[in-house]
Amino acid sequence: MSRLINGIFCIVLSSAAMAAQAQVATPAAGTLLVMPAEGDVKRANDQATATLMIEEQDKDKSVAASRVNQKMKQGTEIIKREDPRATLTTRGYYTYPVYSDEPQKPSAKPRQPVGWRVGQSLDIVTTNLAGLPKTVAAAQRVLALNGLAFSLSEVAARKLDDERIAVAINNLNQRIAAAAKALGRNPADAVIESIDFEGASSRIQQDSPMAMKAMRGIATESVVEEPSFEPGETTLRLQVVGKVRFK
Repeated sequence: MSRLINGIFCIVLSSAAMAAQAQVATPAAGTLLVMPAEGDVKRANDQATATLMIEEQDKDKSVAASRVNQKMKQGTEIIKREDPRATLTTRGYYTYPVYSDEPQKPSAKPRQPVGWRVGQSLDIVTTNLAGLPKTVAAAQRVLALNGLAFSLSEVAARKLDDERIAVAINNLNQRIAAAAKALGRNPADAVIESIDFEGASSRIQQDSPMAMKAMRGIATESVVEEPSFEPGETTLRLQVVGKVRFK
């Protein structure tokens, strides 16, 4: 008889413990849940920024500068003809003295330049990716390609930003529903009190920008074969944190 009573007592205690655990696992009304979520969206790059440059060296500074000015003007005219919608911006213009490599004696007078190096750069921003190889090849008859990077245009970036907000909010709703189910609550009882957008400007470049060193003094009028470019794609990521309270 005593064994039967002890068995019944153990069952009662076990049931009470399980009920207590269930009460702990199920959040009461008013419980606040902080839930992180994120949204990633990808889009093929539709804009290119190319940097073209020219550098000349001569004993006469004015001669070097004249050659630079002339060739940059020719290159600019070529680019405008090949891609009328491209945006052109002068990046820089420099003039440096060139000194002899011979070591200077301690008592000697200050060194005098043996020549001058003059250069200028030009940035080209265009969305005409199909015509970019032809434009660059034409410009390379006079100028040298010094750098190239692909990105999203403002229109594409704005549209992609709208998409990643929708994806992030959808991911947040899915996580809230999953958390409510795991906690034994009805997802309909979850009310979002606030949403914090973190890292809203996060942008991941899937392929690193192509950077090329320009060789000096090789710009010629000869025909240049068209280069091959791969624009790649850009990923925009949006991280959000939602504060959810159960009714």
